[in-house]
Amino acid sequence: MERVQLHRYIDLAGASSADAKPEPRGMSRRQFLTAASAVAAVSTMSSEAFARNFIDQYDPDGPIARYPNPDVIVLDKRFKYKLGNTPIVRLYRGTMWAEGPAWNGVGRYLIWSDIPNNEQLRWIEEDGHVSRQFRYPANNSNGNTFDYQGRQIAFEHGTRRVVRYEYDGSVTVMADKSSDGKGFNAPNDGMCHPDGWLFFTDPGYGGLMNYEGVRLNTGSPQPVQKEAIYRIDAPGKVEKVADEPFKPNGLCFSPDFKKVYVADTGVSHYSEAKSVIWVYDVDGRKLRNGRVFASMEYNGKTGFADGIRCDEDGNVWAGMGWVGDGYDGVHVFAPDGTRIGAIRMPEIISNVCFGGTKRNRLFMTGSTSLYAVYVETRGGTLT
Repeated sequence: MERVQLHRYIDLAGASSADAKPEPRGMSRRQFLTAASAVAAVSTMSSEAFARNFIDQYDPDGPIARYPNPDVIVLDKRFKYKLGNTPIVRLYRGTMWAEGPAWNGVGRYLIWSDIPNNEQLRWIEEDGHVSRQFRYPANNSNGNTFDYQGRQIAFEHGTRRVVRYEYDGSVTVMADKSSDGKGFNAPNDGMCHPDGWLFFTDPGYGGLMNYEGVRLNTGSPQPVQKEAIYRIDAPGKVEKVADEPFKPNGLCFSPDFKKVYVADTGVSHYSEAKSVIWVYDVDGRKLRNGRVFASMEYNGKTGFADGIRCDEDGNVWAGMGWVGDGYDGVHVFAPDGTRIGAIRMPEIISNVCFGGTKRNRLFMTGSTSLYAVYVETRGGTLT
């Protein structure tokens, strides 16, 4: 492929939709997809590639998608997951603040939360139908996950507890207080281990505002106690495992379950906090050696990482936001913490998960919307 053709594609990735030029004619489909991958691999060299003025184009009745999608950006050659012939699509629009996507492989559906509207929604893969009030009221639930028996687990802001929905429709309270008898601030996100226990985070946002829970009016960024990460071994059996992050938020396991990654959004309330993702070593059921995995600063701008998930190669895919166009979306970090790829989105992306029949579709909750895009990797864990 000639050098001039590469630069032509780089310009396309860095331009607005109004400035986009037609694809070169006379190329075979194989040549085109190869060219798309090659251009994506060098798009990191363009300072404009990560700062395009975003035009909302993902509605079914919106503009025709142009391949390769210029909003999936390769920042490092290790990011080999961009597909040259797939679009980003909006599957639903109409939430107030979408969070907590979780994929159920048996039912072929996705659960997610609209925290302020106090409901959980369900998107069904076979026909795209959305059940607006799959669960209502949902106690301002935030994160959701499924255990290895297929039962849904929700982290509720309104009641400040972790619950599990049983096969018979009943609800089991997994945890509503820590081992010292204190209530939680407002459980946020978590993930199950194949052995049956789970970790979850308790940053407390639902205890700081009525919009997402019940404001406790304590005058402190800690509604009840120090923010922390907990483990649940069985209903009512809870242990604190770490509290280094200022406000531990999104959480995920590595694909081999030897590490746990935790997004820290403490800069929202603590001047001494930094916007980072932490990583811990899993030692039995304990967390050890907590350390900073990656900074959320990019090109002089710093936002938040919220929900996170690992792919099968151990890369961390992070929902990002609170900066604006060119930053908000999804950032992808290699196992060594290097930012290797990104997906630019028109809204703050609060959370992500892998799903679909092959677990190769990335679902993204974006403020008022649910988005999805196919990628050439698969989720590293169940949900």
